[in-house]
Amino acid sequence: MKIDVLLGLQWGDEGKGKITDVLTPEYDIIARFQGGPNAGHTLEFNGIKHVLHTIPSGIFHPDKINVIGNGVIIDPYTLAKEIKNLRARGAEPEKNLRISKRAHLIVPTHRLLDAVQEAAKGASKIGSTLKGIGPAYTDKTARHGLRMGDVALPGFKEKFEAQKAANLRIINAFQPEAETLMIEKMTHEEYEKLWFEGLKYISDIPVIDSEVFINQSLLQGKKILAEGAQGAMLDIDFGTYPFVTSSNTVTAGVCSGLGIAPQKVGRVFGVFKAYCTRVGSGPFPTELLDETGEKLRKNGNEFGSTTGRPRRCGWIDLPALRYAVMLNGVTDLVMMKADVLDDFENVNVCTQYNINGQLHDFPAYETLNSNISPVLESHAGWKTRISSFRKWDELPAQFRDYVVSIEQSLNVPVSVISLGPNRDQTVIR
Repeated sequence: MKIDVLLGLQWGDEGKGKITDVLTPEYDIIARFQGGPNAGHTLEFNGIKHVLHTIPSGIFHPDKINVIGNGVIIDPYTLAKEIKNLRARGAEPEKNLRISKRAHLIVPTHRLLDAVQEAAKGASKIGSTLKGIGPAYTDKTARHGLRMGDVALPGFKEKFEAQKAANLRIINAFQPEAETLMIEKMTHEEYEKLWFEGLKYISDIPVIDSEVFINQSLLQGKKILAEGAQGAMLDIDFGTYPFVTSSNTVTAGVCSGLGIAPQKVGRVFGVFKAYCTRVGSGPFPTELLDETGEKLRKNGNEFGSTTGRPRRCGWIDLPALRYAVMLNGVTDLVMMKADVLDDFENVNVCTQYNINGQLHDFPAYETLNSNISPVLESHAGWKTRISSFRKWDELPAQFRDYVVSIEQSLNVPVSVISLGPNRDQTVIR
């Protein structure tokens, strides 16, 4: 058996949570392989909206095992809140959730570090979610991070205090203002108390050697779906650096984030919106800073599920998508939020970039932050509410033409089309 992968092809917020939930019945195990509580995967069914940050999006299927892999970083305070919400809605995560012993912990001082370092950047801010993600990954690679497996070992509190002291030395060097040292309107001491309470609350969730579990499950013929967070254009190596996240969001990250060999990767589902959005700073060639961009934001309710920040909006960017498809070895495309474009007279597509009078595909390293103008191709809008359709042949001809043009440009089939937030508002081709 091979492990299938589902990940985002843009700057995150593509709708991966919904599609993971839709595909979960076809799998035995759903596993997150990178990122942390900076993710916000939204699921909607039975008239209820659910937002997950650390837990895989298959959690509402009680007969499916969900694994938080070694490549994920965990804030016990945030995870405890997630689990409480799940239990309030009838889920039993103690039965179908597992956590890797090798998953690193976000400690309270990581969140302080995140805040003071972002504040110090001034106008050059990255647009961090301030969840402590970067500092946690920094301590991981500096080889003095704390992991879930450490919690049950002797000397954990001493290790925690040593890491806290090291982080505070850096924090104090910034001479931060008092308000920068608040975490979710709490003092560091208040947050730390809740952090330890969260660690105790999640102690009934099994902590396992996830890499062994995943590989043994493959040998047993189990079907596994690896769920990515953020998006390919936020990858630490291949994204629009430095305006990126702190982990490898591409298919290659599955191998290190779950402990599997490259030849065990099967299908790769690449999720993208029918238009484009981005949160935070960084290049965005097709961004619309006009009433059209505002209309996309309003129609699509484009506000971050983790931070609540308004998302930057623009037309779909095919050069960036071609680059993401290449990096990830995408076998199946998944188009999200097509219904957001229902009332547009015309829908534009960026086919190339104009950089200093020359046409380019996804720009080279040297031109990544240059003044890029999108070359736009116009498609007739479908001017029809498509959220009630469930079959490809029933969809308006103009919409089908739009989808086919994207398939031809990317040379990969669009296998799944989402026409609304509910799990049943989906067309499988």
